Amino acid sequence: MRFIHTSDWHLGRTLHNQSLLDEQAQMLETLLTLIETHEVDALVIAGDIFDRSVPPAAAVSLLDDFLDKVVQQLKVSVIAIGGNHDGQERLAFGARQMAGAGLYIQGPVRASIEPVHIDGKQGAAFFYPIPYAEPALVRHLLNDEDIHSHQDAMAALLAKVTAHNSDGLPKIVISHCFLDGGNESDSERPLSIGGADKISPALFAPFDYAALGHLHGPQYKGAEHVRYSGSPLKYSFSEQHQNKSVTLVNILPGQAPDIRLLPIKPQRDVRIIEGYLDALLTRGASDPGRDDYLMVRLLDTHAILEPMAKLRAIYPNVLHLERTGLMQERALEGPGRERMQKSELTMFEDFFTQVQGEPLSGPQKTLMSELIASLHREGGQ
Repeated sequence: MRFIHTSDWHLGRTLHNQSLLDEQAQMLETLLTLIETHEVDALVIAGDIFDRSVPPAAAVSLLDDFLDKVVQQLKVSVIAIGGNHDGQERLAFGARQMAGAGLYIQGPVRASIEPVHIDGKQGAAFFYPIPYAEPALVRHLLNDEDIHSHQDAMAALLAKVTAHNSDGLPKIVISHCFLDGGNESDSERPLSIGGADKISPALFAPFDYAALGHLHGPQYKGAEHVRYSGSPLKYSFSEQHQNKSVTLVNILPGQAPDIRLLPIKPQRDVRIIEGYLDALLTRGASDPGRDDYLMVRLLDTHAILEPMAKLRAIYPNVLHLERTGLMQERALEGPGRERMQKSELTMFEDFFTQVQGEPLSGPQKTLMSELIASLHREGGQ
């Protein structure tokens, strides 16, 4: 059984109000090529297919076109589950009818875990879809008052997987959850407050493979086969150092799974650059990644006229600007009205010099100093 494990597509997502739909479309084209090249038997999508419960129409259309190519043209089965971002009921619309074509979608969690049997070129396997679910919902579905945490809920659901007779075929669990010890990033929505969402990786260890979703960095916990594929694109600047990929898994009965990461190269990278404005502008002229989505941290400690416009003339996709140097200088100088007045006068001097091309004269500086002091006195009345 050979399949690709992926998750957390977040179709329809924006980064600092910049639509990522073009990058997502290119990512899906790359995934389509990988599916065909590696001749996989199935594609597993472990939740958060969309970025919100009511996704934009363009994102829905993008997914529809992709699934049609995979299921109808390549004849590859798809098993997908709902994540905490997905509108699970909407995601599961028509799921019973689509299962006959090889598209298996488990939207909301159910009281019974319905295994999906897939016949592969080198053997068959059972896939057990377990969508994201709040403990209260699982407690209600199973009528079990002892379920209070995500750990309790997952243990009860996995007990059903254990009880299922697979006739010796591999058992592959698909789940959207947060394992204890997992490495997080800024773009993941917390499942709960205070650590109650954490689940022990040991719960998944007895199965042949655990295809997990929710965390955006590719990683495994507890055992190599208990694994997050990570998101195929970067969805926050905290992910700048993550190498994005999907996971190729090959399982034969009685053997440990063979696991490989297949890189996903984005159309535009997401990264942070730092330095002084003049140096960044000079460097940008020869930067092959100047079209990337960027956060810029400026080290300059003086006022700058329209820094974003100057940066975007070289780096067209600067999405966020931080005046790191200016903030550090203010923090070092400490609080106080005298410091504030001095800082404001210094900032105006820098601004005046940039606009006029010459520094303030003595009388002009005295006039501005008196004006700032007067404004502070009025503000204190």
